[in-house]
Amino acid sequence: MRHRVAGRRLGRTKEHRLAMRRNLAASLFQHETISTTMEKAKEVKPFAEKLITLAKKGTLAARRRAIALLGNRDIIDHEDGEPVKKGTVIGKLFSELGPRYLDRPGGYTRIIRLSLKRLGDNGQLVLLQLVGADESSEKPTRKRSRKKVKEAVEAEKVAEDQDAARAEEEPEGAQAGEGDDVSEVQDIDEEKSRGR
Repeated sequence: MRHRVAGRRLGRTKEHRLAMRRNLAASLFQHETISTTMEKAKEVKPFAEKLITLAKKGTLAARRRAIALLGNRDIIDHEDGEPVKKGTVIGKLFSELGPRYLDRPGGYTRIIRLSLKRLGDNGQLVLLQLVGADESSEKPTRKRSRKKVKEAVEAEKVAEDQDAARAEEEPEGAQAGEGDDVSEVQDIDEEKSRGR
């Protein structure tokens, strides 16, 4: 019986499982999307979400805790064939990803099933992704945006009513005078074009 036995063994020793989980989470934070098997993705997802919750706190203690859980591997990018250090995974986690999800109470990652199977063992492949910045607080934004749209429409109606009231208050002679100025400019333009 496996009562209250949490987690998956994944055919690995404890040390190998921990190292794999750290590597997958670091790759997820670095690239923001990774392709892996369904079982590995389900194992890494809660670990990555706990680290993002630590990053939302942004304190020194939270940063040290994240380094203890994840390690602090460098982000290396290749430019012109030369490796260039772009920062660290913990730096990106606390400077970019934590602030991105400040308004979101959870659910920072998603698993998308792919139609592909791995060639060696026919394992189900999935994409493990961080929810994008534009979708970070989708539900509350919709409610707010509807209210804002409604307020904006009402404000436009009020502005149009005020403009209409101003137009009625202006004397008709002033409006006709403006049209005369335009006709004089057109007459001058026609005379110039005939002279050339």
